[in-house]
Amino acid sequence: MRTPQSKALAAALIAVLALPIAGCARNRAKSDLPYVARDVGTLYSTARKRLDQARYKEAAVLFDEVERQHPYSVWARRAQLMSAFSYYLNRDYTESIQSAQRFLSVHPGNRDAPYAYYLVALSYYEQIRDVTRDQKITLQALNALGELTRRYPNTRYASDARLKIDLVNDHLAGKEMEIGRFYETRGQWLSATLRFRTVIDKYQTTTHTPEALMRLTESYLSLGLPDEAQKATAVLGANYPGTPWYDQAYKLMQKHPPQAVAPVPPGQQIVPVGTPGAQTLSLPGQSGTATPKAEAPAPPTPVAPSGGTTGAPVPTTETPTT
Repeated sequence: MRTPQSKALAAALIAVLALPIAGCARNRAKSDLPYVARDVGTLYSTARKRLDQARYKEAAVLFDEVERQHPYSVWARRAQLMSAFSYYLNRDYTESIQSAQRFLSVHPGNRDAPYAYYLVALSYYEQIRDVTRDQKITLQALNALGELTRRYPNTRYASDARLKIDLVNDHLAGKEMEIGRFYETRGQWLSATLRFRTVIDKYQTTTHTPEALMRLTESYLSLGLPDEAQKATAVLGANYPGTPWYDQAYKLMQKHPPQAVAPVPPGQQIVPVGTPGAQTLSLPGQSGTATPKAEAPAPPTPVAPSGGTTGAPVPTTETPTT
């Protein structure tokens, strides 16, 4: 039977034997690290080699190590931006944004600052999800792209940012349409109208505008506002006469024409407009005397929608000069 003293002695012996093994493991792990070199030139060159080999994660770690070991050298400034670039290629977008923003906070007036803003915008842009998801990232991408175009409007990065801004706005308009159609299916016509109005007011240059006008026609008719529906159809016919959306809106208006003005009963005096004490009726959103409304033109021969869709362009990246 083993005594308590023998058990303690055995435990101590095991601990002593384990120390060299643990030390060897630590030394071996340290030797496996790719940034054992302390010379800044060698360290930076190794990072560039990893980047050229498409080993983006290792390259980013190496560039971070350049900044950590040599924070006040010219290599550190370059390594910050290259780290952001490597993280972006590795799709570590949060790390890429942080590295680029750290570069901008330390070197706001550097000649590579436009590229850093571009990397931030691209990192947000690549995280945009479909319209059924929350669009917080989409708004962040829009803000980052807008900041780039405001600060550096004449750079080649701003040119690509303007194109992406149009695509982001189209995406946000699609989100409003998704919510508006959902409200329509539930019969919440007023809420649907507000969403479609948002598309018309804020995103009128997007591809969703024709459908938004047709949906407005549906919603106004369901709310019992045929005059407002006729206005939406007239705008749709004036701007998008060859679309199936206008053809559908026109057919709806044929089934639900605006109400005619009721005749004045015999013997009742008609007060001319402008006479003191005269009362005028106005629809929601209107004020003053109603003006004559133009009839919506008949739809032309239906034209098939053009084929193909415009996808987001492949992000362009550029490695800053060393």
